[in-house]
Order: sequence, then structure tokens, then C-alpha cells
Amino acid sequence: MAQKKFMGKIKVSYNAPITLTFALMTILVLFLNWASKNTIIPAVFTAPGASSSQMPFHFNNALDYVRLLLHIFGHSNWQHLISNISFVLLLGPLIEERYGSPILVLMMTMSAFVSGVVAACFSPVPMLGANDIAFLMILLAAFSSISKNEIPLSFILILILYIAQEFTGHPAEENASTIAHIAGGFCGSLLALFAVPKTRAQKQAKESEQSSAKSARSPSKNKSKDDDNTTVVGSIDL
Repeated sequence: MAQKKFMGKIKVSYNAPITLTFALMTILVLFLNWASKNTIIPAVFTAPGASSSQMPFHFNNALDYVRLLLHIFGHSNWQHLISNISFVLLLGPLIEERYGSPILVLMMTMSAFVSGVVAACFSPVPMLGANDIAFLMILLAAFSSISKNEIPLSFILILILYIAQEFTGHPAEENASTIAHIAGGFCGSLLALFAVPKTRAQKQAKESEQSSAKSARSPSKNKSKDDDNTTVVGSIDL
């Protein structure tokens, strides 16, 4: 009976809205692409490449500017998706809790835009995937440890392995798109240098509130002490 009562209190929470929504969107896009026989992702969720690419960027095409941002939702296959979303779901909730959802959206948008622009300028092949977002999450997780005056060796190894994985097992012409992903993730992570972590901001606000309350109580104590002195002096028979 006690076990049944305990189990009844368990509920599934949407604990990281931006991270979970992003992951669900990538899954939905890949499913719709499969249902449409591989037409949606090449048309909307693939960033154009340089002028030598089979899908070059056109300055007079408004959709190309949209693709610079939306490419993070498109993936070539389920293996590509899982390899990126695993990092996002593992690290995203911690980062979203630390910086807040609006700051995380800004970081992800910056990463997508920078990687898209780099690909449009230098990549000989079109680019797609959330590789830049996964790299962003790894860097932000490392930055949270740097603020504590230490860099865990585990994050250094993950960073090295992730970059090595990106450059191996792919054709040489895709190296430019890989560099674009890394550049986007790095530029997005730089916003962490200017953003105050949500937990730190809450702590500072709480300390400020406690300080204000303490200063508000101090005059009353001094006044009470003065009143006591006046009473004592007044009781002396001169």
C-alpha cells in the first residue's frame, strides 16, 4: 500500500524546455523527411555552401538566410541524429538550469548562425546537423568547471574525442563544414563570458535582499538602545 502511494507521486517533468523542445524538433524533422521521401531536409534544413558547392548560397534568395539557422534541425540519418542529441540531452538541462532558457536560446542561435555563415563562405558541400550545438554544450559544460578554478580531465578528453570524431571517417571535402560547426559552437560559447549564471544571479539577489533587510533592522536596534539609555539617565536623582 505504501509502495502504491509512493509510486502515485512520481510524475514526468518537462525540466528543460529549450533542450527537450530542440531534441523533439530534430526527431520530428527527420521523421517528416523520411515520410516525404527525403525532400524536406534538403529543401529547408540544410545550410548552403560556398559558390563551388552543389547548393551554393544566393544573396537574393530569402530561404537561404533561413537555412543558415535551421540547418541544426536537419540530420542525414538516425545515427547522425543520435550522436548529436545524446550530447544535447546529457548536457543541455544542466546548462539551461545554469544560464536560463533565454540565454541558452541566444547561444544556440549564435552558434547556428556563425556555422551557417562560415559554411556559406568556405564549405564546398552543404551543411546540416546539430554538431555545432553539441560542441557548444561540451564547451559550456567545461566553462562551468573553469569558474571553479579547475578543468576536469574528463571534459578535455571528451572535447578531443569529439573533434577527432568529426574529422575522421568523412570525405576530405566535408572538413570545411566540420570547421564551420566547431567555429559556430565556439562563438556561441563565448556568450558565457558575458552572461551571469542564473544560479549566481539568484544568489546575488538573495544576498542583496538579506543585506537590505539587515540594514533596515539596524536603526531600530540603535534607537532601542538610545531609548534605554534615556530611561536610565532620567531615573537618576540629581
